[in-house]
Amino acid sequence: MTGTRLRVLLVEDDPGDAFLVGELLRDSAGLFDLAVAASLAQAQTLLATTDCVLLDLGLPDAEGIDGLRKLLAMAGSAAVCVLTGRSDEHLGMVAVAEGAQDYLIKGQVDGLLLGRALRYAVERKRADENAHRLHDVELLQAESERLERGLLPKPLMSATTVQVHTFYRSGRAEGLLGGDFYDVVQTGQTLRAIVGDVGGHGADDAALGARLRVAWRALILAGVPDDRVIPALEQVLISERRIREVFTTVVMTTIDLDDNQATVRLAGHPPPVLLADGTAAPVPARTGLMLGVETRPVPAYQMDLPSKDWSLLMYTDGLIGRLDQVGLCRLLVEAGGLTPPVPVPSLPAWLVDRAERASGGRLGDDVAMLLITRGQGR
Repeated sequence: MTGTRLRVLLVEDDPGDAFLVGELLRDSAGLFDLAVAASLAQAQTLLATTDCVLLDLGLPDAEGIDGLRKLLAMAGSAAVCVLTGRSDEHLGMVAVAEGAQDYLIKGQVDGLLLGRALRYAVERKRADENAHRLHDVELLQAESERLERGLLPKPLMSATTVQVHTFYRSGRAEGLLGGDFYDVVQTGQTLRAIVGDVGGHGADDAALGARLRVAWRALILAGVPDDRVIPALEQVLISERRIREVFTTVVMTTIDLDDNQATVRLAGHPPPVLLADGTAAPVPARTGLMLGVETRPVPAYQMDLPSKDWSLLMYTDGLIGRLDQVGLCRLLVEAGGLTPPVPVPSLPAWLVDRAERASGGRLGDDVAMLLITRGQGR
């Protein structure tokens, strides 16, 4: 700041005092441009081009702390220092508490001290503004995190024969929610689950993913037949996406808990992996087109699930970018063969950790996983 020219506005109605301030600034060896206003009304027109204001507390249109408050309300980013003849320590403390950067007494400052006080005042003002901006950003970020966390679903289920373990991590370093989404809804003895991936992982994609998830849950609770759910979801996508180039992949699984059967529908999405009897293999379901490309029926693949212990892993492709499906299955088998084995509820987080080790760093895409388990899960 010592080499920066500061624009100083003196609000002072006594010409003699104004002259003395000018002399002090010339003696300070600093770089100052001084303007003088005899009232707050005159000062208001000059504040936009001012770095620091020197305010007398006895003006024709403002007196004491009330005058300071009026000036602070209009000062904007300019620092404000009180320069008064009132040697009152309590008044000085009140002035600083109101927002003044300093309290100076006429006749007790020389040029060097006045110049230094002005430079320090400008720096303190900038530091205060930076602190306020940082606080505002932190509040906004905290609010955004609460909102995004609230958009993550809680499985709507009552079954005790199966458990659902979820995992979600956004590819956005500053966000909790990305374009991937998941949900689970049980109606009667039927459990339905979906995992989807909106192309991209920005804020707009996250918002679209949240809307698609809510629409899917509404369709399920409304009793829409399974073969009509994904086409209806596609209509939501088409109406809500920002641009036509935004597409979505989904996997939807319907599990009959009484008959232990599952129906898998894939729309451009990686197939689930079935883990049972110490093995892991992708479900051999035929894949339909991703949503938003061309409306076509989504094939349904029916299969019998093992009678006791099994897990069905549904995931987004952010998990297998470096692993591929073969590598994912290999890791799932490895997790069960460790001593001790990786607990089933911990499998999603363990898989992400191993995928990051394989890729040499944090996964750059969103990752969503649903792990539905029965019995021991293996």
